[in-house]
Amino acid sequence: MKTLLTRKIGMTSIISDDGSALAVTLLSAGENTVTQIKSEETDGYAAVQLGTENNKKLAKAQVGHVKKTGTKPNVMREVRVTELGEIKVGDKYGADLFSTGDIVDASSTSKGKGFAGAIKRHNFSRQRKSHGAKGATRRVGSIGSMYPQKIFKGKKMPGHMGHDKTTVKNLKIALVDQEKNVIGVFGAVPGPKKSLVILKGVK
Repeated sequence: MKTLLTRKIGMTSIISDDGSALAVTLLSAGENTVTQIKSEETDGYAAVQLGTENNKKLAKAQVGHVKKTGTKPNVMREVRVTELGEIKVGDKYGADLFSTGDIVDASSTSKGKGFAGAIKRHNFSRQRKSHGAKGATRRVGSIGSMYPQKIFKGKKMPGHMGHDKTTVKNLKIALVDQEKNVIGVFGAVPGPKKSLVILKGVK
């Protein structure tokens, strides 16, 4: 199981061997602890619950849940696995779980941008500003049809933009700093700074 809960630090760039600048996203990889194991026999599916960061004021129910691990994680997430192998409660993982050159999927909640128009949300073109536009230059225009007299589901219109669970696949690990617990990934990772990013290794 190559999965790690990380925090997004920000972006920087590194210089490659041929002299070109490559964009890199830096992720803070704190110590991850296995807080629970779910199996096919007891829960109907196989999964591992990971916890990270420290919270001194956990609720009593959560304190009892993580008592065996000796930690008080602030963030816990469940990860589906195909095989549990020798994973046990209390196992700890860090930045050394990945190495330079590994291929990973990065999942996070994208930046929320509120209510957006069709031009910003769907890259529509505006209407002309002359010949009777009368201030409707950024409006969608006709959205219906003669038959059937309804709006089809999925119609591209203004609405809520961003703040969705997003996964960017097949990103390459650029660097791993075990002393500072930092992982660098080539390219952009969804979410604002300080957001939780789940790194999952690709087989």
